[in-house]
Amino acid sequence: MGEDRKTFKIKDGKLGKVKVADEVVAIIAGLAATEVDGVTSMAGNITNELVSKLGMKNLSKGVRVEVLERTVDVDVALNIAYGFSIPDVSAKVQERVKNAIENMTGLEVSTVNIRIANVDMGSGR
Repeated sequence: MGEDRKTFKIKDGKLGKVKVADEVVAIIAGLAATEVDGVTSMAGNITNELVSKLGMKNLSKGVRVEVLERTVDVDVALNIAYGFSIPDVSAKVQERVKNAIENMTGLEVSTVNIRIANVDMGSGR
């Protein structure tokens, strides 16, 4: 296994270590964010429908994660559909991202910062 990407250890058990790349946490955050109604896409990224064709790495764009010890800070830049409440959508994204990362990795999410990069004038969801 190559170690060229930044990884962190989440488990050291009898059978060996479990390491996760930072990019995996960013992908989890991107998937969770785009599941929220009103989020049209990650900033500088494609919509969820195209991910299956172009690959999961595209969801990590617009997401920055910083893992320190057992906690993670997340910055998410996203595009919102016109007509949705920015505070409401942002709160839902923060909660969904926090829960997804904590449930899948066991890390504690200390912050989820949201940056609205664009308003999508399209049809929304």
